[in-house]
This record gives sequence, C-alpha cells and structure tokens, in this order.
Amino acid sequence: MIWITVSLFVGFAISLSAFIATKNGIVETVTITIGVTLYHFVMRLAVGIIINSIMKNKANHNNAWFREKRFEKRLYKLIRVRAWKKYLPTYSPDTFDMSEKSVKEIAGATCQAEVVHEIIMALSLLPITLIPLLGGGIALIITSVLAMLIDCLFVILQRYNRPRLIKAMERLQRMKHREQDYAASSSCV
Repeated sequence: MIWITVSLFVGFAISLSAFIATKNGIVETVTITIGVTLYHFVMRLAVGIIINSIMKNKANHNNAWFREKRFEKRLYKLIRVRAWKKYLPTYSPDTFDMSEKSVKEIAGATCQAEVVHEIIMALSLLPITLIPLLGGGIALIITSVLAMLIDCLFVILQRYNRPRLIKAMERLQRMKHREQDYAASSSCV
C-alpha cells in the first residue's frame, strides 16, 4: 500500500506539472483522478497510523459500540459473509495471527480495525465536497461511494468475526477454570 501511495504521489506530481504547463483538459482530468486516488490512499494510511497510535490494538471489545446487535446474525447470514470474507485482504496479518496473539488481543484488534474503517468510510465521502471546485460530480460521487462501500465490507468482517472470537475466549476461560478446579480438588485429596 505504501509503494502504491508513493507511485501515486509521483504520478500526481508529474501530471500536475504537465497540466500547469499545458492547461490541457485531458491532463486536468488525469491529474484530478490521480489526486483523488492519492487522497484515498494517504487518508487510509494516516487514519490507520493515528488510530493505532491512540488505541494500540487494545480496544475494549465489551464496549457497547462493539457488541453484536440483534439484527447482525441474520444480516450476515443473508449477505453470506462466511462465503466472501476470506477474499478480503488484511493490511497487517500478524495482528490477527492466532499463533502469536491471544484471542483477547485479536478481539481488541478487530475493534480497532472497525474504528479505522468506520472513520475511513466517513472520510471517503469528503471528495464529494470538491465538486464545486473541480467539477466531475458523477465521477467523484461514484468513486467516493464505492470507496465507502468497500470499507463497509471490512467493518462487517470485523463485526462478524468478533462474536466468534469472544465465544472462543469464553470457552478457553471455562476450560482454564475447570483445570484450576480439578487441580485444586486433586491437591485436597
């Protein structure tokens, strides 16, 4: 993602220079397109960095915002999340690696990822405010809404996975308590 962002920045600088030199309409369209795309990449990286520096993957999964809502199970079944979730990329796979992280840490990371994508959803619509300045209303609306919807998929993914992680965490806790109870009762004999 960083490599793409750098490439977009270079492309934007070149196309902006070409537009300033030529005032060509096609070059202007290319410059605006690259600039808006660059915005989407820079904004995503910045939001991720800022939220990570604040939350450090330690969000409280018991917070009311992160708890599963009544309608969600039915919705996720209806839109078949289980069938498509494996096709979504993960920016930082090690954050969700169960061989390296505890289930509680991963649950916190899903909360943070949800917050990141919710903020990105809102900021994805910001280019629409540039329509009076840049024109290209239809293109800006379509790209902004599509970008928002893509991030909506990632919010759904986090909200779909978190209840399963919490159930796994509860099972592990029950097993741990049983082992402790067994060890305590064995030592009494």
